Amino acid sequence: MDLLDQAADIIIKGKFNIALTGAGISVESGIPDFRSKGGLWTRYDPEEYATIEAFRRYPERVWEMIKEMDELLEKAEPNKAHIGLAELERMGLLHGIITQNVDNLHQKAGSKNVIEYHGTSRTLSCIWCGKRYKKEEKKGEYPPKCECGKILKPDIVFFGEPIPADAMSRSFEMAARADTLLVIGTSAVVAPANTIPSIAKRNGAKVIEINKERTWLTDSITDVFLQGSAGEIVDELVKRIKNKIRAE
Repeated sequence: MDLLDQAADIIIKGKFNIALTGAGISVESGIPDFRSKGGLWTRYDPEEYATIEAFRRYPERVWEMIKEMDELLEKAEPNKAHIGLAELERMGLLHGIITQNVDNLHQKAGSKNVIEYHGTSRTLSCIWCGKRYKKEEKKGEYPPKCECGKILKPDIVFFGEPIPADAMSRSFEMAARADTLLVIGTSAVVAPANTIPSIAKRNGAKVIEINKERTWLTDSITDVFLQGSAGEIVDELVKRIKNKIRAE
């Protein structure tokens, strides 16, 4: 039995299956990993543009980077990996996604139970007076301003900010319940999201890893390592699962 068949069997048997996704799942949608060649961090030093202190001090300058990120996100469409996960949810074989991405592509593909671990780019908040806005309300306004006159911040987690408490507690709760954890497009080195695979494994979950390169997970807690493009692998995995269910 090949590795894809092994992974398909694990998912079919699992009563509570979840996925943890990172930047690698969205590369095929035209969003480069921030840390990779051509990514945002090659042109914008995260110390100067991506910390909460930088935003408080120089919000106009930080919005130069956010504007570029927004333009990328607006053009991006879900790829076969996002679509495949949404299909597994519809089939009752995927019960939640914890994503470190802020691109909204899982929701665009049709996934319903998505925890946005690093916040969302769909809303904006005033860190001075607390007022919140939907992004559409400020469309085309760079930098967007609150009615109090201050510059708004997207509700994504900047360096130096805590993970939203609700996202963190729900993620840990799901990881503790999981029979199967799919890890897709993440090296799982950024804390505290990197603890999710260990929590799942400690509680008896099987870990299926889909990445282009090996990670620290591969030889320590991964049960099935599927190496290659997330889109191609997830698409093939869904086909194998459907064929097995039909053959039963």
